[in-house]
Amino acid sequence: MRKVVLYALTSLDGAVDDPGRYFPGTRADVAGPPVFDEVLARLEAEMVATQDAVLLGRGMYDEWSGFWPTADEPFAPFINGVRKYVVTSSPLHGTWSNAEAVAGPVADVVHRLRALPGGDIGVHGSISLARSLLALGLVDELNLAVGRVIDPVGRRLFADVADLQVLELVRAVPTPAGSLWLTYRRT
Repeated sequence: MRKVVLYALTSLDGAVDDPGRYFPGTRADVAGPPVFDEVLARLEAEMVATQDAVLLGRGMYDEWSGFWPTADEPFAPFINGVRKYVVTSSPLHGTWSNAEAVAGPVADVVHRLRALPGGDIGVHGSISLARSLLALGLVDELNLAVGRVIDPVGRRLFADVADLQVLELVRAVPTPAGSLWLTYRRT
């Protein structure tokens, strides 16, 4: 069965709204994706290489469909080419390739996607969707790119998790810029 792999860019204290604030070499006043050191870039590339589908929330789809199709960033070939399932009850606008609206309770959507043949199903950004998946226990693997800042501003990734969830640490990699890549799996 396919795995649901959640990927989040976060501050040390779990803020997830503005990744541009969490990583060295980026400026909060400049729009665009965060700039990673070579280790974070390599680990992200390894993770997305196992994914042939991405589950997005509607807000993230609307934001990313206006940016990624013309972006010249390392993540662009992956996100533009991968099959994108957008959790929404309304039609998608725009022409972002390989995007499809999927409706229904999120647990049902995940169950349908897991039943299809293929690689991992990535969840990138889409914080409201990510928080719902975590609260429902639907995340099989959690990859956190943790920036070396404490940021009191914004939403927290685990705010909706009401029950204890025990995870197994699979990998912890410090990076040259002082960030950390953490991979956990559901036990």
